[in-house]
Amino acid sequence: MTVLTGRHLRMARAALAWTQEKLSDKARISLGTLIRMESKDGPVGGRTDTLRRIVAVLEAAGIEFLDEKTPGVRLRR
Repeated sequence: MTVLTGRHLRMARAALAWTQEKLSDKARISLGTLIRMESKDGPVGGRTDTLRRIVAVLEAAGIEFLDEKTPGVRLRR
């Protein structure tokens, strides 16, 4: 499993051209929580269910998180 960082979240959001407000609304988390999670370049901290909700929303929108051999994100075709 890929260890997600704040950079992954920022890249995924940028690929979708979403604001932090839009992602926090869709994932039903507070804007402050998302800002804190995105500010980390290392592994994202916080509650596991919060990160799961963010990932689920991004994946449903077409984001694919790449594995550790090729870390990053891309839009599914």
